Amino acid sequence: MNLELNQGMVAAFLTLIGFSVNDTVVVFDRIRENIKLFKSESIFTVMNKSLNYTLNRTIITNGTVFITVLILLIFGGEVNRSFAYTFLIGIITGTYSSIYVAGAFVVDAKNYFDKKKKPAVRNAVVGKA
Repeated sequence: MNLELNQGMVAAFLTLIGFSVNDTVVVFDRIRENIKLFKSESIFTVMNKSLNYTLNRTIITNGTVFITVLILLIFGGEVNRSFAYTFLIGIITGTYSSIYVAGAFVVDAKNYFDKKKKPAVRNAVVGKA
């Protein structure tokens, strides 16, 4: 497919950035809420529960947009083709990043900062008061 960068593609990129950031914020917010609710659970379990809670919303929202943009790609004509094609690819990658990358990022970040905290506590000197 031979597409040139035009205003439709730029509009699709900007819309996708907002769309993907919104989805990722929803996942991060649910993880943040569930960390407080499930304090005794591991971060991996909390992340898994949070993704399960948001998965239905993410699939319905992105699936609806995907179907709409697919119809626009098929029936929209040559003028809308670059916008629809860019948006279609962006919906797929944005959904992937919201579901798989955001949760794994939280787990990795939590493990990294927990490892950083432990040596300082372990090497602390206890003195008399």
